[in-house]
Amino acid sequence: MPFILLVEDETAIAETVLYALRAEGFEAVHCLTGGDALRRAREQAFDLAVLDVGLPDIGGFALCRELRRDADLPVIFLTAQGAEADRILGLEIGADDYVTKPFSPRELAVRVRVVLRRRGRVPAGTAEEGGFLHDADGRRVRYRGHALDLTRYEYGLLAALLARPGAVLSRAQLMDRVWGDALESGDRTVDTHIKTLRAKLREVAPDADPIHTHRGLGYSLDIE
Repeated sequence: MPFILLVEDETAIAETVLYALRAEGFEAVHCLTGGDALRRAREQAFDLAVLDVGLPDIGGFALCRELRRDADLPVIFLTAQGAEADRILGLEIGADDYVTKPFSPRELAVRVRVVLRRRGRVPAGTAEEGGFLHDADGRRVRYRGHALDLTRYEYGLLAALLARPGAVLSRAQLMDRVWGDALESGDRTVDTHIKTLRAKLREVAPDADPIHTHRGLGYSLDIE
């Protein structure tokens, strides 16, 4: 799972950004100063850094150079509104993107995802759609930043639906893909596991119901 370094000296801004990043399925840590960030980077490898240009100790541009001494780290800068010179300098030293304050934390999280994809930093076997992050190799799914505690069959159902978002899969198709030659069979088996899967998704997002029932046809998964 991509690991993001956020360096921002305003705690209120950092908290909203951390929430948005984690909602997108990223792991993220926050440092208040450039010095703290350099110490953390010596202990942990990061996939991308989000750096405020106006840090109280080491400036964001100098910090970027230090972080990139030993690794080709993608960087997104946070700059003050109207600071055109900062944006130009950031791009000249190789910034992957920049975001001007005030900004939408959700937009920043999306920009992080775009840069990671462009730089090939999304792990193999991992696919993300809307609020879902599916690690097929690890047979794990995160929903809106939360790891789902799924049984074998719940995972199988969700993986089958994620493989074809928006498509209606019949109960027979789901039985074949998830249960295979298992002794359990019948529409009620699928319906029962769909019900428990829905309950676990609602624990994360009570206002959402991405699994749709199509009477007489089957089930589909809507990707936000």
